[in-house]
Amino acid sequence: MSTLAEDPPTAPAFIAPQAMLDALSHPVIAVDDAGRIIFANQSAEQFFGMSAASLTRQLLSALVPFASPLTALVGTVKRTGAPVNEYDVELALVRGQTRQVDVQGAPLAGQAGATMVMLLERTMAQKMDRQMTHRGAARSITAMAAVLAHEIKNPLAGIRGAAQLIEQNANAGDKALTRLICDETDRIRKLVDHMESFGDTRPLARKPVNIHEVLDHVHSVARASFAARIRFSEIYDPSLPPVLGDKDQLIQVFLNLVRNAADAIADGPAPTEGEIILQTGYRPGVRLSIPGTDARVGLPLEVIVRDNGAGVPPELMSCLFDPFVTTKRTGAGLGLALVARIVNAHGGVIECESQPRRTLFRVLLPMSPPGEVAP
Repeated sequence: MSTLAEDPPTAPAFIAPQAMLDALSHPVIAVDDAGRIIFANQSAEQFFGMSAASLTRQLLSALVPFASPLTALVGTVKRTGAPVNEYDVELALVRGQTRQVDVQGAPLAGQAGATMVMLLERTMAQKMDRQMTHRGAARSITAMAAVLAHEIKNPLAGIRGAAQLIEQNANAGDKALTRLICDETDRIRKLVDHMESFGDTRPLARKPVNIHEVLDHVHSVARASFAARIRFSEIYDPSLPPVLGDKDQLIQVFLNLVRNAADAIADGPAPTEGEIILQTGYRPGVRLSIPGTDARVGLPLEVIVRDNGAGVPPELMSCLFDPFVTTKRTGAGLGLALVARIVNAHGGVIECESQPRRTLFRVLLPMSPPGEVAP
C-alpha cells in the first residue's frame, strides 16, 4: 500500500538584512577599517539626527569628539577581532548632545577590519530606577507636609495677629516693619499650603480617562493665560486607549509641565519663537516591576511635553524631581515634585531629557483594562 508524499511546507519569505536592522529600535552602525560609516539603520538616523545617506558620507570621528569612548571601543574590536561591550557610557555627540548608553561592538563578518556597533540608550532603565527614588521622595514630602501644617501654620497665625495689633498704634516707620512681618508670614503660609497638597494620601479613584481630553483642557487653559503668545503643536495618536487614572490630577500634572515649558521659553534666547509640542503614542513592551512581588505593570501610554526653551542646567538633572529644586528666581521648587508624586500614584514613570532649545518631559502611564472606555 503506497501513500502519497505530502508537499513540504513552504518556507517563509526571507527578510533582507536591511529590513531586519531597520526594524530594531536601537541604533546600529557599521564602520569600515578606515573609520568611515558604511551602514546606518533608521534608529541610528534618529539618534544622530541625520539621514542614512548623510551618515554614510561621514567618518565616525566627525560625529563624536576626539577620544570618545565609541571610537576607543571600535579600535579595540579592530585590534582584538573579538566582540566588546561597555555599559553606562556617557556618549557626547559633536552637536552638543550627551546620551547615556550601553555600547556593543563586534567584527563584521566578511569585511576585513569593519565593525558593527549597537547603541542601547539607558534612559528607560534609569526611569525604572528613579521610579523608586521618586516614590521615596514622595513619602518624605508627605511626612514633612503633615509636620509643617501642624507645627508652622498655627504659630504663623499668632505672629501675624500680633503684628496687626502692634500696627494699630505704631508710627509710620514701625508700620512698615509690621507690614513686612505680615507679608512674610503670608508668604510662608502659601509655601506651607503648597506643601499640604503632598499630604493627601487617599487612594486615587481611578477610572478610564481620555488623555487627549486632558491635554486639550490643559492647552485651553494655557492659551487663555500664561502661554497666550506661545505656539502649540499637537502630535496625537488617535487610536490611543484610555488611561487608568484620575482626570483632575492628570490635568494638574500636565498643566504644571506646560507651565514649566512656558517659563523656560520666557527665559530662553528667543521667547517670541517659543513652541510647545504635546505628543502622545503607544509603546508596547514597557513594563515596571512592583517591589516585593513578581508582578509587572505595563506602561504603554506615552505623553510628551516638549519645548524649545532654555533647557535644564545639567547639574539639576539628577535631582530635578526633588522638592525645593528650581531654576526660577521666584519659584518654590515644588511643582515637579508634585508632578512626580501624582505620576507615581498612578503607577507611572516620568523622565526628563534636556539640552538648549530642546527639553522634553516623557510620562509613561498604564492603560485602562480592555473593555472599559473613557466617559
